[in-house]
Amino acid sequence: MPSSAVPNVLRSDVLHCRRNPIFSCIFSRKIAQKFDPSSQKDRRTATTTPLMAIHKLFFINLYFLQSLFFLPSIHAANSNLFREYIGAEFNGVKFADVPINSNVEFHFILAFAIDYTTSSSPPSPTDGNFNVFWDSVNLSPDQVSSIKNQYSNVKVAVSLGGDTVNGHPVYFNTSSIQSWVSNAVTSLTSIINQYNLDGIDIDYEHFNADPETFAQCIGQLISTLKKNKVISFASIAPFDDDQVQSQYLALWNASGPLIDYVNFQFYAYDKGTTVSQFIDYFNIQSSKYSGGKVLASFGTGESPGGLSPENGFFTACSTLQSQQKLNGIFVWCADNSMEDGGRKLNLSPSDLNVGKGRSFMIQPFIL
Repeated sequence: MPSSAVPNVLRSDVLHCRRNPIFSCIFSRKIAQKFDPSSQKDRRTATTTPLMAIHKLFFINLYFLQSLFFLPSIHAANSNLFREYIGAEFNGVKFADVPINSNVEFHFILAFAIDYTTSSSPPSPTDGNFNVFWDSVNLSPDQVSSIKNQYSNVKVAVSLGGDTVNGHPVYFNTSSIQSWVSNAVTSLTSIINQYNLDGIDIDYEHFNADPETFAQCIGQLISTLKKNKVISFASIAPFDDDQVQSQYLALWNASGPLIDYVNFQFYAYDKGTTVSQFIDYFNIQSSKYSGGKVLASFGTGESPGGLSPENGFFTACSTLQSQQKLNGIFVWCADNSMEDGGRKLNLSPSDLNVGKGRSFMIQPFIL
């Protein structure tokens, strides 16, 4: 994130944006008017300002986050990878709503494909036969192709599992390793080819199988999809829970070389996490997933856990960067930006970069 010369979160980030025009900021499309600094109400209210009335979509300074990868302090061990989950909340968010810096490696992660069916009540597992459970109306195969054609640096993956389906927990469940892997390879190959996807992300959070079975199933799935050239990368998304960690660490110990990224859910830690605590958590998890590319992360929404950008996430990433440990950043998730409205820093119009058809605003967080 910020260079080591920028130790403080909000004030220093604003100064960086003033000094460097590459730090384009959160935008709402089709608006060219300037920000009125007198409007300081909570933008979660639909009628807060004329700007809010025209367009509710405000993102954190994704350009800002992405551009920080190119500061002079970055070393070879750091990465310019930026990933964001999208499509889980069914609120109309589209790829085109998200600002993309053409100089970073940008991954959208569709959430989710799940081996469950909703033809029964409650939904029931299908032993590896995956179905699409993301917002496929707004994130369709045509839209995947369009965003990838527009930006050569964009890749799109699909996340498997997730927390719930129709309000019920999604369990990793299998009748046998062989049947689950066979069904998963077939169904996911079909989905990945249909949507022109590049990779998969493993995000099961509940389990009706022992760690060895999970490790065998997921390891064989990744291996087969890579061998068949269906995917080019795979990631896992654990968090700090004893059962969850036992499953993912078994997978890591068995198939670590097949796993390209560890999307560790640092936002699953308590709200109010400090910078020093975040660094400690990062080092602990990097040790557990030894040799892996553990990504820094934060969550969005009204009350996310972990370390938020407004409370020091940039500073923590600056520290990781100075230690050559910034393997990339991921965010959960673009959908929440559609729901929360905006929170902004108190800036004058001169602090803003107002472009043709867009209003750019410096904000501390994806909203």
